Amino acid sequence: MAIDKELLDQLLAGRDAQELFAKDGLLDELKKALSERMLSAELDDHLESETEAGALNRRNGSSKKTVLSGSSKMTLDIPRDRSGTFDPKLIAKYQRRFPDFDDKIISMYARGMTVREIRGHLEELYGIDVSPDLISTITDAVLETVAEWQGRPLDACYPLVFFDAIRVKIRDEGFVRNKAVYIALRILPDGTKEILGIWIEQTEGAKFWLRVMNELKNRGVADILIAVVDGLKGFPEAINAVFPETVVQTCIVHLIRNAMGFASWKDRKLIASGLRSVYRAETAEAGLAALEAFEDSHWGRKYPAIAQSWRRHWDHVIPFFAFPEGVRRIIYTTNAIEALNSKLRRAVRTRGHFPGNDAAMKLLYLVLNHAAEEWKRPPREWFEAKTQFAVIFGERFTV
Repeated sequence: MAIDKELLDQLLAGRDAQELFAKDGLLDELKKALSERMLSAELDDHLESETEAGALNRRNGSSKKTVLSGSSKMTLDIPRDRSGTFDPKLIAKYQRRFPDFDDKIISMYARGMTVREIRGHLEELYGIDVSPDLISTITDAVLETVAEWQGRPLDACYPLVFFDAIRVKIRDEGFVRNKAVYIALRILPDGTKEILGIWIEQTEGAKFWLRVMNELKNRGVADILIAVVDGLKGFPEAINAVFPETVVQTCIVHLIRNAMGFASWKDRKLIASGLRSVYRAETAEAGLAALEAFEDSHWGRKYPAIAQSWRRHWDHVIPFFAFPEGVRRIIYTTNAIEALNSKLRRAVRTRGHFPGNDAAMKLLYLVLNHAAEEWKRPPREWFEAKTQFAVIFGERFTV
C-alpha cells in the first residue's frame, strides 16, 4: 500500500535529512508510534473478545518497557488491562527485543564474528550496549534447531556423498583438545547440494564411522551410489558394512596433496605433472602402468614414498577408472566440500578454541547454513554426469 505523499510531507517538514535515519530520528519515532498503535489495537481486540465471553475487563493505563530493536533501544508504553490477562503478541510479557534483533545477531555470528566483535559492532552502529550473556542466549537458542536438523529424516537414495574433516580446538574435561569435525555433503538427483550432517569426534576410526553410517541408515538412507572420501582410516570398510553396494572412491586431489607433502616446494609442480598420467589413464590397468613408470622415473626414485602412498589407496582409486569423463569430473575432487571447509576455518580462526562441543556445533551449523544460502545452481558438470549415473546405476538412480 502506497503512503500518501501529503502525509510524508508532514512527517518530513522541518527535519534535517541527515537525522532521519540517525538514532532517535524519524525512523525510530515511527517505529515507536507504530508499535504502540499495534499494541493498543491488540488490547482493544483482547477486551472485545473477553466482553463477548462475558468477562468484565477494561484498560488500566500503561507501563513503560525498554526493548532492543534493530537500530536502537526503544521505550514503549505497553497498555495494561484491569484483570492482567492481556499478553501482547508484538512484544510478549518477558520479551526484551524484537525478533529482527535476534536475526541480526545470529547473522553476524554465522559470518564468523566473535561475541566481542558483535558487541562492538552493535555499540558502534546503533549505540546499543549488549551483554555477552544476551548474545550467548540468542545464539544458544540455535542448539535446539541443530538437534532437530541433525536428526531429521533423510531420503532413501543419494547419488553422491562427499565426506571430509577439519580439525578444531575444543575444551574437554579441562584440556584443550584437537578434535575432528566431520562433514557430509550430498548431491541430490537434481544436482542441488545439501549438508547431510556434522559430527564431532576426538579420534577417527572404523567404530566411529560405523556409528555414523548406522545413524544415516536409521534416518532413512537405504542406498548411496558413490561415496567420495579423503583416505580416512577405516572409512571405506565402515561404509560398505552398512551400504554394501556403495562405490567408495578416494579423492584424487587428496592423494595428490598427500604426495606433495613428501616433496620439496621446487619439485612439486613437476611431480604433479608426472602423476597426471596416472589418474588420467583410460583404464585401471593403464593407470597402474603409469604409476609403475612414475616409480621408475627420476622423481619416483627421489621420492619413493609418493608411489607407496598411491599404492596403499589403489583399491579405492580403481573405481575412478570405470567411470566416463562426465562422472570423473564430479568425483575427481572434494572441492565442493573444501569450499565449505575454508569458510569454517575462517570462522574458527578468530576464536582460538571453543569452550565445548555445543559451542563448536552451534557456530559450524550457522556458518554452513549461511553458506548453503548461496547455492543457487547444480554443479556445471552435473547435467552430463546425471545421464551417466542413470546408465551406470540403472534402477538404483531414482530422480
